[in-house]
Amino acid sequence: MEHGASATTRQAHYHVPQPMPWPIIGAFALFCMALGSVFLFNGTSAGWTGIALGFMVLLYMMFRWFGDVIRESEAGKYGRWEDLSFRWGMSWFIFSEVMFFAGFFGALFWARVMSVPDLASLDHNTYLWPDFTSHWPSAGPGFEEKFTPMAAWGLPALNTVLLLSSGVTITLAHWNLIANNRAKLLLWQGLTILLGVAFLICQAIEYSHAYSELNLKLTTGAYGTTFFMLTGFHGFHVTCGAIMLTVIWFRCLSGHFKPEHHFAFEGVAWYWHFVDVVWLGLFIFVYWL
Repeated sequence: MEHGASATTRQAHYHVPQPMPWPIIGAFALFCMALGSVFLFNGTSAGWTGIALGFMVLLYMMFRWFGDVIRESEAGKYGRWEDLSFRWGMSWFIFSEVMFFAGFFGALFWARVMSVPDLASLDHNTYLWPDFTSHWPSAGPGFEEKFTPMAAWGLPALNTVLLLSSGVTITLAHWNLIANNRAKLLLWQGLTILLGVAFLICQAIEYSHAYSELNLKLTTGAYGTTFFMLTGFHGFHVTCGAIMLTVIWFRCLSGHFKPEHHFAFEGVAWYWHFVDVVWLGLFIFVYWL
């Protein structure tokens, strides 16, 4: 707000909510999921229990936290400055997610461009792994079990079409929200959710095919690890995005949001476009090249 702004245009009060337990509950949920993953990677049966528990707690946290924010918003407690805070918060959250995936893409780059060629070099090749070559995809030296890499031009290509299409439909939904066309808003938003769910179904089929027919698993050395960690975490983000899109759809159905004030919708749209861009990187560098 400019220094010379009048009292009538200046927001008189910045809403500060009461302390909430949801951030620490969300952190606990993610910890359970991470710990469960560690157990799973080490062959402990309790791993799936930890992951399931963490995911259920995360769903509970999202349901309650979303509900609190929605009630405050509909009660008129949010103004210009709260809206700005939400925008900065969502921007930094998406930036943190960009850095998260940058770490995994960096691991893929290092394994593919640096580690595998170095391990196939003369010094290592002569004494340790005489039959190892620097080709990619590779499970790494000493991995004797045969596997087939996941092809790009099957379900992954279909999933690319699905996610890119969902980026178009969420944009059309946003345009209709701005135009205050509720019927088309609900139509395009609902189609976005369906496309996201279709993506997850195709990814589940792809994983089943990888395990049962390609012998491609999380334990398949460097390639299996990077493949499932990148695509699996992306699938988790798509799942969270689909949940948020569903919440927004029900809010639209209830008459929430105005053409000039609807950042909750925009924030979820930002997140969904981020998910689309990450998938493009995955399709190019994990499946195609």
